[in-house]
Amino acid sequence: MEIKVKCYSGYVYAEEPRSFVWQEKELGIKSVEKAWQEPGKRLFRVVTEDGKLFELCYNEADDQWSAVELMF
Repeated sequence: MEIKVKCYSGYVYAEEPRSFVWQEKELGIKSVEKAWQEPGKRLFRVVTEDGKLFELCYNEADDQWSAVELMF
């Protein structure tokens, strides 16, 4: 599912996500549990301020974010 993400960008875009819109609601990110790269992608496993777990993916070629809600 394509989403909108606000993120910190220092020397590169999408260094660390700060919040994102999920089901028409903006969710703040409490913590980034894991961050990694795959060819053409940046991925983040995050915990939101309301305690939900998500995997966010930034596809560099398409310049699009997607999200999947995970279960603990």
